[in-house]
Amino acid sequence: MNNPGLLLQALWQHAVNLYHFPLFSIGESAVTPGSIIWVLIIVGFAAFLSARFRKLLARVAEGRRTVSEASLFAIGRIVHYIIMVAAVLIGFSTLGIDLSKLALVAGALSVGIGFGLQSIFNNFISGIILLFERPLKVGDLIELESGVRGRIKSINVRSTQITTWDNIDILVPNSEFISGRVTNYTFIDDLRRLHIPFGVAYGSEKETVKKAAIEAALRVPFTLTEGDRAPDVWLVNFGASSLDFELIVWIRGNQLPKRGSTTAYYLWEIETSLKEHGIEIPFPQQDLHVRSIDDEVVNAIKGDKV
Repeated sequence: MNNPGLLLQALWQHAVNLYHFPLFSIGESAVTPGSIIWVLIIVGFAAFLSARFRKLLARVAEGRRTVSEASLFAIGRIVHYIIMVAAVLIGFSTLGIDLSKLALVAGALSVGIGFGLQSIFNNFISGIILLFERPLKVGDLIELESGVRGRIKSINVRSTQITTWDNIDILVPNSEFISGRVTNYTFIDDLRRLHIPFGVAYGSEKETVKKAAIEAALRVPFTLTEGDRAPDVWLVNFGASSLDFELIVWIRGNQLPKRGSTTAYYLWEIETSLKEHGIEIPFPQQDLHVRSIDDEVVNAIKGDKV
């Protein structure tokens, strides 16, 4: 083995034998290290191709403002799934697996789905429905039945990522969007009407209250003022201790503040404006009417006065 050529030839022959060495068999086909390497290359190339395609879509979104970012996101996800499924099928063929016999595998998977994988499969199908039907899009402002509220950051296979106003990312299972009630504030039109309740003391001048509340609304920067979207004030109830009003304002969902509650902005300005106009904010109170009193108590009271 002093000849370098013979040494290289021996190493090459050893590598070839290792490449074709049967590790195990699937049916009549032997699985070798070479076939496994090819499967990894195919899947890796598919992942690379999918990533490049999604980057291309991102460049299209930057260059054309008329193209919806949510539409491009959905297209990228769907193409990614198609490419990866095709790569897996080609990988099965490389391993020598007869694709016509996958019906047996599908039957076994259906049993597993019926027991342990039902939730995962449900979330996967729900994710596909969200991408095709598009009741929700990336960037939508939503609120779930559980009280979670925020903007959709991404729609994945199993779950959807939501970023709340506190900058907390929450992963919500896709099935919750299909089976539960979801409020989408920006589904078609991001215009929203808010009802801000507040109360003033009995005896307050209604027109002055209306003027004060509208001035408060106009001080909030995201209040709409044009046309029939201008702020208004309604008297909605005669309460036990107050005249109950509602400040009616229109805002755009995509312009909501990321810090604090929207209602809190208006209540802050309403309290300031009511003080400026000298309008009293009431507190709960009760009147006590005495229908009868014991004679001993009356005599005791008279004795104290004497």
